[in-house]
Amino acid sequence: MEDFRQAYLRLCKEAGAEPQESVVAQLQESRAAQGSRLDLSGHSLSADTCSVLARAFQNDTGFTEVVLSDCMLSEEGAKVLLTGLFGNTTVKVLDLKGNNLRSTGAELLGKLLARNNTLRRLVLEWNALGVWDEAFSLFCDGLASNSVLTQLDLRNNQINHHGASELALALKRNTTVQVLDLRWNNIGLLGGRTLLEALQKNHSIVQLEMAGNNIPSDTLKALEQTTGHNSDRQSTLREGRSRTQVLSKEIQTLKEEKGRQYLSLMNTIDRQREEMGRSNGSTSIQIGQLQEALNERKSAVNSLTAKLQMTEAALALSEQKNHNLGELLTRVKAEKEEQRERQSRERKKEQEDSAHREGKLLREIQNLIETNAQLMNKVEEKERRCKSQQQHIFELKQELTNSTAELKLQLTQAEDRLEMEKRRSKQALQDMDSLRQKEVEHMNRHLEESERALQERIFKLEGQRIQLEEELSKAKAACVTERAQAEEELGRVRAQVRLEEQELVSGLEEKLRSVRSNLQEVQLHCSQQKQTISELQAKNSQQGSEINAMRRRTEELQQDLSAKDQEKVAEVSRVKVELQEQIGHLQAERTAQGGLKEKISALEREIKVLSSNHREVLLDKESEMSSMLEKLRLKEAEIQRMREDEANRASYLQSAILTYVQGSPLGHYSSPKK
Repeated sequence: MEDFRQAYLRLCKEAGAEPQESVVAQLQESRAAQGSRLDLSGHSLSADTCSVLARAFQNDTGFTEVVLSDCMLSEEGAKVLLTGLFGNTTVKVLDLKGNNLRSTGAELLGKLLARNNTLRRLVLEWNALGVWDEAFSLFCDGLASNSVLTQLDLRNNQINHHGASELALALKRNTTVQVLDLRWNNIGLLGGRTLLEALQKNHSIVQLEMAGNNIPSDTLKALEQTTGHNSDRQSTLREGRSRTQVLSKEIQTLKEEKGRQYLSLMNTIDRQREEMGRSNGSTSIQIGQLQEALNERKSAVNSLTAKLQMTEAALALSEQKNHNLGELLTRVKAEKEEQRERQSRERKKEQEDSAHREGKLLREIQNLIETNAQLMNKVEEKERRCKSQQQHIFELKQELTNSTAELKLQLTQAEDRLEMEKRRSKQALQDMDSLRQKEVEHMNRHLEESERALQERIFKLEGQRIQLEEELSKAKAACVTERAQAEEELGRVRAQVRLEEQELVSGLEEKLRSVRSNLQEVQLHCSQQKQTISELQAKNSQQGSEINAMRRRTEELQQDLSAKDQEKVAEVSRVKVELQEQIGHLQAERTAQGGLKEKISALEREIKVLSSNHREVLLDKESEMSSMLEKLRLKEAEIQRMREDEANRASYLQSAILTYVQGSPLGHYSSPKK
């Protein structure tokens, strides 16, 4: 306030004009009251004071209400003051009561209304704006282009029916004026009818004062009815806006929830894709390791089988030689019964030792030599025969040395054959490895295609969900607008439309809940798939651990074989027993590998079953979405039918009101009902 008073004094000093003491005192009182209201009513303002006030108003003072009633403004002063308010952005209430504003004032007020964007209330009581029709038409043009003014007071402005027609044209275009006071003018019957026609198109005026204008009572009642309809319409619009705001907030929250759910779903899908990629990589590595272990196992088995064949051949030779030795010993036994019994026991021992240890022939021969020496010491008479036996034993030794040489030759040949078999087995394993890699690549491509198909289906479901939400918002907006129109025309129709709208909103909310439940089911299905994938990964890890154990076992067997290869040929029997045990282990491991293969095939079948189940679920969801779309189309057809019915009712009501205004309401109003 202090700034405005100082600015007033400074501007008066700059303009060389005397500051009015009454204005200064009023500004002092406003400063003491610390208010935003400038009241200069009853003070006669000169043209200089008006110019100073205009320059002050151009600087956007803190006043929101300016009262200049009964200030005896001249045409020049009013012109300057109103031009100063053109660009003002703080004044919301302007009172120019009793200033005898005429044609110039009406033109400037029209420009003020066209340019100012903050003025909400304008009081122009006890002026003469309606005396000149052209100037009042300019005022009405400014009012038509204004979009912020809500209250207009035009009492006692000598407005005739021409001015009323101009004002009616302005009201047809204006959509913000809510309170209009036209009391104590000269509007008459024609002006009242033009205003009534204008109010049929204007739905913003809720209060209209028309007393003292020589207008018939039926016209006044029709104007009151139209303003009552407008007030009801405004109340219903406010209610509809509040409800639409609530619904929009709910829809926004739903959208945010859906967005969060969609983001969480995409994150889970991305994590599943990463886990699938990692699992595919780990499975491929494990499959490669399995293939390597199988190759090594096959090579070890082939080498063992070759060695078994060699040892069996050597055993057959040794058995044949043992049989020859047995025949020789039986001859010696026939000559001497005592020696035969002892030698038979020794042969039995030798046969038992050969059955258990087929490679310890040298030790048995030494035992025979010792026993023969003891016999020679015990029986001196039979030395010659013992010597002959010793000669036979030496011959057997020579034969054994020859047999060992032959066995070595056969071993070298068998090793060459083993090398050939190894090369062939390596080639076969490489072929099998390439085939297995191709199968793995085919499975990976199949999994990637299934993942892409699932993602496309999910994107389609999200698109359909967004379309459904958009259609739902459009349907809600259409229902709200139709309900407002129906409540404007008739109370009964408004109640029916409310009921129908509530039913539609409840149906759409049920559909939203069903869509939510469908999305939750899809998420549960994705979580179940994730659990199955984790179980498969655990099984793959177990298989990998088993394969590593088998690989370590095969390495140990290879080490054992390398150590056994370096042993002497005399330990062939022990090697045979160990080989038999190893063959049993290998057979058990082979059966375990068969079980692993069966498990892998069972897992592949489970994956196929899961994919088929997922496809069936997606097909079911698509069928449900199609049925929901059909239901939405039926609801849209019902809404269209309701719109047509309401349009027909609105046309009937409009024709009834027109016939009632023209003077014969009863006959014309009953005809559309028929």
